[in-house]
Amino acid sequence: MANTDKPLLIKRYASRRLYNTETSDYVTLEDIAGFIRAGREVQIVDLKSGDDLTRQYLLQIVAEHESKGENVLPINVLTDLVRSYTTEVQSVVPQFLAASFEMLRDGQSKLMENMGFPNPMAAMPGFDAMRKQQEAFMKTMMGGLPGWSGSSGPAREDEGEMTPASSDELAQIRKQLADLQSKLSKL
Repeated sequence: MANTDKPLLIKRYASRRLYNTETSDYVTLEDIAGFIRAGREVQIVDLKSGDDLTRQYLLQIVAEHESKGENVLPINVLTDLVRSYTTEVQSVVPQFLAASFEMLRDGQSKLMENMGFPNPMAAMPGFDAMRKQQEAFMKTMMGGLPGWSGSSGPAREDEGEMTPASSDELAQIRKQLADLQSKLSKL
């Protein structure tokens, strides 16, 4: 592929066919999913109107994979997503999902590191503190939801019981979250 710094531009013609502007050929949804799996950003626009259709097509790709039995999203997650469109939680959901996927990517990096591959982010100053803050944020966000235990697996040896310092940190994060929620509700 040509320039991978900018998104791959896919144009949708009136016939609903999708055209790859880099290779000058037509592509399918499965081709687009392959580009994304390979790490490429994709932008899909309507040729006539110029409207950005990327979100619509990405949702269609997810729906097709789910309908083929490649279930990644449990029913309760799908149900919660539907509910989030009709509640005040809607404003928090995008940030929560983004943070969740970031933590998933971080977990994959840790797995690679444990297998002997170095994680370039680990050398960044403050990385460990940032990771711990993310974990505390997730515990705070998910703590009140039914079915969420507050940990992503067995407790690690260094995680013991909550100390007064970590309790203070958690209270501070809760206060920051409450401040953010109040700001969001004012918008």
